[in-house]
Amino acid sequence: MQLGTILKADAVKSIASCTSKKRLFHDLGELAEASYDLNAVDVIDALIDREGLGPTGVGQGIALPHARMTSANGVFGLFLRLEKPLDFDAVDRQPVDLVFALIAPEDAGVDHLKALALVSRTLRDKSICTKLRANSDAGTLHTILTELEASQAA
Repeated sequence: MQLGTILKADAVKSIASCTSKKRLFHDLGELAEASYDLNAVDVIDALIDREGLGPTGVGQGIALPHARMTSANGVFGLFLRLEKPLDFDAVDRQPVDLVFALIAPEDAGVDHLKALALVSRTLRDKSICTKLRANSDAGTLHTILTELEASQAA
């Protein structure tokens, strides 16, 4: 599995301001609807329900919200770069500015876990995070997220 297979270029955005975690989930829902034709309200509800089990802020300014949905027909990624970091109840209590959300089918099983591990591994790379934080252009952000695997495949 590669990020380029689960993250469409139009599922990447830079947002100037986000006032709350709930607003962030609304932004992700709208992005999922526009990019993957998923129902925005269903995505928002699924992300909120999952977040209720425990915060998905993993530290270092990174959040990995994820959810399973019966209406999803594949594993889909959404990436938001926040210009103004947002309190996300992260494990290190630091605000979040890089958000990579995953939506997977209810029966995704190991594919959902593989995607989550891949995203986590990618965002643990400090040089990638530095590049993501230094750029606001959506196309550039998508390239940064997918270039490492492309160069490894060559």
